Amino acid sequence: MVTSPLVGDVFGAVVRDALAVSRGVGARPLAGGRLPRPVIEIVERDDGLISAVMADGYLAEPDQWPAHDRRALDLVRGRVLDIGVGAGRAALALQERGLRVTGLDISAGAIAVSRARGVRDLAHASVEQHAAAGRRYDTFLLLGNNLGLLQGRERAPEFLAALARMASPGARVVAQGTDPYGTTDPVQVRYHARNREHGRLGGQLRLRLRYRELATDWFDYLVCSVDELSELLSGTGWDLADVDDADAPYYLATLVRAGGRRV
Repeated sequence: MVTSPLVGDVFGAVVRDALAVSRGVGARPLAGGRLPRPVIEIVERDDGLISAVMADGYLAEPDQWPAHDRRALDLVRGRVLDIGVGAGRAALALQERGLRVTGLDISAGAIAVSRARGVRDLAHASVEQHAAAGRRYDTFLLLGNNLGLLQGRERAPEFLAALARMASPGARVVAQGTDPYGTTDPVQVRYHARNREHGRLGGQLRLRLRYRELATDWFDYLVCSVDELSELLSGTGWDLADVDDADAPYYLATLVRAGGRRV
């Protein structure tokens, strides 16, 4: 008998179990009833492609991060909203630098793990929900390829408008993205072409996450070039002020309010 996976908080379960394995305490997946299994997040794409992410990276210390993530911390200033806080790796690093940081996530499990790891200020909400709280920030941080939260042409203006409602004068967005188009992998090239045939951006992914018996609902996640990002910003009140592509195809994009001071 085949059953469908349960829809639930996949990411929360992943980081919860990863934390339990790293600390050696708490409920965690076991092999043979006693040996910890590696915690692996499965990413399923709408063309059938399956990939996997080792969860220990969500708990990594800054010296284990990609170089562009470490450089991103140097662009952060003032009051910070860490969007997609995950297991709290960036928020904790910023707290250690003495910055005031709020970790935001739609995953209740991620919020619980971040709190257990020492993140002091957390909000379980979407960007739009948090914008209604009336708080103001100087930096919006989107690490871990979380520029993808723009999702696509339809969603990006709403997401960026919510950030604008929370922006202090001179606020900036520091976001990490990936240019998907340097590949020669025929699976990826076909996917980009199929997306464009359907009026989507080439790197506009349709995904769901899987872990053990759980799955998320399907959602869009955007992997875009810098040129595509510039087009998405048109008319949103945000300008692309700087791009650090020293680790291409990965890049850091710094956005400022339209007409604001360049980095």
